[in-house]
Amino acid sequence: MGRHVVFVDASVIVALILREPGWPDLWRRLKAHHAPLYFSPLVRFETVQAFARKRISGSGRETVGPFDQAQQIFDDFVHRLGLQEIPISPEIGQAALAASTRYGKAVGHPAGLNFGDCFAYACAKTLAVPLAYIGNDFSLTDLA
Repeated sequence: MGRHVVFVDASVIVALILREPGWPDLWRRLKAHHAPLYFSPLVRFETVQAFARKRISGSGRETVGPFDQAQQIFDDFVHRLGLQEIPISPEIGQAALAASTRYGKAVGHPAGLNFGDCFAYACAKTLAVPLAYIGNDFSLTDLA
């Protein structure tokens, strides 16, 4: 896989689905990308959880409905944009551990990568592709 492929972090998908500030430009950039766009099962999990939390907030209780709706919205989005899901291999798992050791919150690195961030980093690093993300955390790693 060449450098023209991109791994898409959950932060990007959440921003697009929830139409957060700057989403139109982000949407245009991803739609204009003619090479494969990848995500992982962890990105799916993080995105669905984030979206369901927004739908549940204030209700005081969790129900299956918002999660099912969030999953359907995510699936529709992935299909519309043509994202391809990659499996989490043992190599990616090892790279996520290495990312946590180097850039994680637990070691006090300024990037402060969390669990999902470490796996997004590991996917991009293992595939040797750029990472599409929002925020400053990944800019403090060697992916910037």
